[in-house]
Amino acid sequence: MARAGTNGILLLAAAVLSAGLAGCASYRPAPKVFHEATIQPYRLDSGDRLRVTVFEQPSLSNTYTVDQAGYIAFPLVGQVPARGSSLTQLEGAVAQKLKQGYLRDPDVTIEIDRYRSIFVMGEVGQAGQYAYVPGMTILNAIAVSGGFSSRANQHDVDVTRKINGQILTGRVPITDPILAGDTVYVRERLF
Repeated sequence: MARAGTNGILLLAAAVLSAGLAGCASYRPAPKVFHEATIQPYRLDSGDRLRVTVFEQPSLSNTYTVDQAGYIAFPLVGQVPARGSSLTQLEGAVAQKLKQGYLRDPDVTIEIDRYRSIFVMGEVGQAGQYAYVPGMTILNAIAVSGGFSSRANQHDVDVTRKINGQILTGRVPITDPILAGDTVYVRERLF
C-alpha cells in the first residue's frame, strides 16, 4: 500500500515537472533583429497620421493617415504606398508622383503628426490601447496603463513587434524601448 502511494507521488511530481518544463519551452528571448529595430529609422505602417507639406501648394498640404492596406490617399496622384517606408522614402515617392504631369519640381516634407498606438495587456491596472510617444520605454507604457497589478511579473515582459513584415514576439526587460505599434504583455508572476 505504501508502495502505491510512493508511485502516485512520483507520478504527480513527474507531471508537475513536465508541466513546468513545457512552460519553459514557450519562453522566447527576443531575437537580435528585435533589438536592432529600436535603432533603425522609423518605418511607417497602418495608423500613422502624417503631416505632408508641399512647398507653395497649400491645397496639397494636409494630414493623411496610412490606411489598413498601407497607403496614403494623396490628391492628384491617388494611392501612394507608405507601409515599410521611412519618411524620406515617402517624401521621394510623393514628389516623384507629383512630377508626373502635375508639378515641375515639387518640394515635399513629411512629418509624423500622430504615431500608431501601442497596446498594453495582462497584469496592469487598465489594459488597452494607448498613444505612443517617441523615446517611450516599456516601463513608461505600463505606467500609462495604470501600473503593475499586484500579481504582475515586474522584471520582464513579452513584446510583440512587426519587423520587416514579420510579427515577432520576445521577452525583454521593462527598461527596453518600445516602438509604435508594439503590444506589451505583462505576465503573472509564478510566486
